[in-house]
Amino acid sequence: MLQIIAIAAGAAIAGVLGIAARKPDTFRIQRTAVIDAPPEKIHPLIDDFRRWTEWSPWEKLDPELERTYSGAASGRGAVYAWEGNKKAGAGRMEITGSSPERVTIQLDFTRPFTAHNITTFTLQPRGGRTEVVWAMDGPQPFMNKVMGVLINLDNLVGKDFQAGLASLKEIAERQPSAATP
Repeated sequence: MLQIIAIAAGAAIAGVLGIAARKPDTFRIQRTAVIDAPPEKIHPLIDDFRRWTEWSPWEKLDPELERTYSGAASGRGAVYAWEGNKKAGAGRMEITGSSPERVTIQLDFTRPFTAHNITTFTLQPRGGRTEVVWAMDGPQPFMNKVMGVLINLDNLVGKDFQAGLASLKEIAERQPSAATP
């Protein structure tokens, strides 16, 4: 009986490793929302890390989260580092590119795991509305591929992206228009 269990366990492990070996070397997680506001009302919420406390789903994970801002106040060169509990982890973000239609961020996690990814926010005007695409791209080493067989990272992080986009939408849509006297 133990021999059958050992063979089954070995086959399961071999199966997971085989599936992992066929996964791509990079990953992409992406979610989209349409916001009833022009890009110029949304861009400042993304381009200034101090504004992320208003809408980012991760800002609420640790009430004692330690935040450090450095570099530029917003846009290219703005830096945000955080240190938090086991849910929030620790890391650093730096805006490496900023234009009215796109914000690019170097995202480096140091805890609970080490990862180096690129996050982009793309803002496309759509007749008074804006389509906002939040995407994260990064390398997928073999151990991450193995974990990916067991845990669907797209679903896990994607739901946070959806929550963040919903909050971003709510805030941008309730802001007064610049044309309002």
